[in-house]
Amino acid sequence: MYGPVPIVIPLKDSNGMRVYTSGDVEAVNGTDVRLKCTFQTSAPINANSLTISWSFRPLVPGREESVFHYQQRPYPPVEGIFRKRVAWAGDIMGRDASIIIRQVKFTYNGTYICQVKNPPDVHGTVGEIRLRVVTTASFSELLMLALAIGGGITAVVILLVIIVSCRRCKKRRQRQLEGNEEAPCKERKDPTAW
Repeated sequence: MYGPVPIVIPLKDSNGMRVYTSGDVEAVNGTDVRLKCTFQTSAPINANSLTISWSFRPLVPGREESVFHYQQRPYPPVEGIFRKRVAWAGDIMGRDASIIIRQVKFTYNGTYICQVKNPPDVHGTVGEIRLRVVTTASFSELLMLALAIGGGITAVVILLVIIVSCRRCKKRRQRQLEGNEEAPCKERKDPTAW
């Protein structure tokens, strides 16, 4: 009547490593740029075995070049076009594998690949960022900057107007109170009485 009851053992979530990047990034020649790379892993983060690798593929045909490596600590490149130009800006426990490239040049135009491995999570997506180095900031960036500065100045002016108005009101009230205390109270005559 009753047969064997199957036992179901849930398998561990094996979604693999997922890496997220900002896609397209624009930077002005000679400035620093942050290449943001975050990740999600189904395995607990092990600071001793987690590795992060950044590589660069130029726009013009050429070989892919290593930009940065992290394994227990940052390893910036000791040779190549990125020597002394790359700094670690991430936090592995915060699932952040970002780097900063200092004083970008036009030769840095291309695709940057962020790869994160956290054994046993070693398979999954890689993140790609297409960096475009330009001579000046685009109109939209300048507009956003102008709006931010204008908004900040407007906020400060409004705040100053409110503070000055409150002080004037307070002084006016004080003068009215002081004026009422000093002046003797006059009896008012009823105009209807003779």
